[in-house]
Amino acid sequence: MGKVAVITGGARGIGKAIADAMKKEGITVHIIDISEGDWFVGDVGDKDTLERFAENVIKSSGHVDYLINNALPIMKGINDCSYEEFTYALQVGVTAPFYLTQLLMPYFAEGASVINIASSRDRMSQPQTESYTAAKGGIASLTHAMAISLAGKARVNSISPGWIDTTGSDITGADAYQQPVGRVGKPEDIASMVMYLCSDKAGFITGENICIDGGMTRQMIYHGEHGWRLE
Repeated sequence: MGKVAVITGGARGIGKAIADAMKKEGITVHIIDISEGDWFVGDVGDKDTLERFAENVIKSSGHVDYLINNALPIMKGINDCSYEEFTYALQVGVTAPFYLTQLLMPYFAEGASVINIASSRDRMSQPQTESYTAAKGGIASLTHAMAISLAGKARVNSISPGWIDTTGSDITGADAYQQPVGRVGKPEDIASMVMYLCSDKAGFITGENICIDGGMTRQMIYHGEHGWRLE
């Protein structure tokens, strides 16, 4: 029986890198994305769309080995984010991963793995990012709750990316060197961890959140020290 993966927001960026990595391993990949393309086109923030997508996956493949909840919620701040926009961010970032997991879990194969893509913003913030940050904090917490509920059925983990450049740019200078590893992240950095967490090598890992940010959230910053200045 061939392996089957489901990826939300898989048309570009991190989602595409994950899909490409899985396809290289011969895994059948089902993608849902809001943009037009050769995949299931739809908004994961819509309940009926998720139900139709799940039905399509099961009708086509019959089971699911890997579920990657990656679709991106909107980022708006408290100054201008409406009630509807904030609610929609949570629908995409928290409700959709919960509901799609609920829809697909009766069809999880033995050794199934769910990976939720959170963000380093689940623990740190910039101004005016409340909708995105709340959604990412929510999915990080949802991860350990589902890991316990799905024990014996699937392992559930989350990944919190830091600055990941999805444009293919050559980012140098301070933007690169502020990361302790000396560079900005690439989508492939996240895809590699997804592949590991889905593998048997990670069979003793569940309910965990792994931050992949080049060390940025571990770096203490004080004005006037080591060249750091608040201007």
